[in-house]
Parts: sequence; C-alpha cells; structure tokens
Amino acid sequence: MGCPADAGRSSIGDIVPRESGEKVVASNRKARHDYSIGDTYEAGMVLSGTEVKSLRAGRASLIDGYAFIEGGEMWLDAVHIPEYSGGTWTNHPPRRKRKLLLHKQEIIKISHKTKEGGYTLVPLRIYFLNGRAKVEIAVAKGKKEYDKRQTLRERQDKRESDRAMSARRHLGD
Repeated sequence: MGCPADAGRSSIGDIVPRESGEKVVASNRKARHDYSIGDTYEAGMVLSGTEVKSLRAGRASLIDGYAFIEGGEMWLDAVHIPEYSGGTWTNHPPRRKRKLLLHKQEIIKISHKTKEGGYTLVPLRIYFLNGRAKVEIAVAKGKKEYDKRQTLRERQDKRESDRAMSARRHLGD
C-alpha cells in the first residue's frame, strides 16, 4: 500500500520533477537581417538520443539551416548539431534531415504561402519548452541589398535620437 502522498501518481515518471520553462539553445540572429519575417510557427523535432544530449549541452548552429515541405511533411535541413562527446558508435550525423512536427492544417497553410513565390522557411531558434525540443520556424521573404541598408540606417538613426534624448535629459537635471 502506498502512502496518501502518493495517491493519484501512476508511474515513476510522475515522481521525477520535469524541466519547466524555456531554455534557448541556439538562435539565428542573422535571419532577421537577411529576411523580412512573416508568420512564425513552433514545431517539435524528431531527434535521436545523442542529438537531445548534445542540445541539452547547448551545442547547435542554425547558420545555414532551412526548412522545406516534402510529401506533406515538413523537414529541417542543414542545421548543425555536433556529435555528443560521450556517445559511441550510436552517435548521429551532425547535419542530417530532421522531421518537424506540425499540424496538417499548418503545413498546408505554410505550403500555400511558400508556393506564392519569394518566400522561404527559416529556422529562428531552437529551444527546450518544458523539457521538449522545439524549433521556431518563420515564413520569410529575402531582403534585397538596399532593404538591408535601409534597415541598418533606420536602426542607426533610432540609436542616435535615443542618445540625443538621453543627453538632453541628463543636461536638464
């Protein structure tokens, strides 16, 4: 017989405390510079055991990563998750296609958007949400060179105006 404190618990998995919150493993900061970000989606990833361990160690790179739809399924490709240092012959290949888990309706919606032309699927970040590996995918449109310069100019102008207002505020004291 179990004690009253154990009432309602069905397995050992319920006793062990789970990870809670969000832990970002990797982010693609260059994506916001190179692309105009549209809709974003959260997708689960199908990973092997050594990939999860490597991600938990905080090792991943989204530099050349992209996503695509093939046969009604979404895939993530060219994302680098290095081999797990404690792994043996069961280690995973660092750059392989990984299946993404999304609802069918979301995949259809994304597929229609990317077929319009000029749109691509870019991974923005990989993170753990309550112990499960997730990837944030964005439907994005590539920026032209002059768009990138315009964005940089706007950012610089905003920074200068903030500095001027801050200096003015300090002089007024």
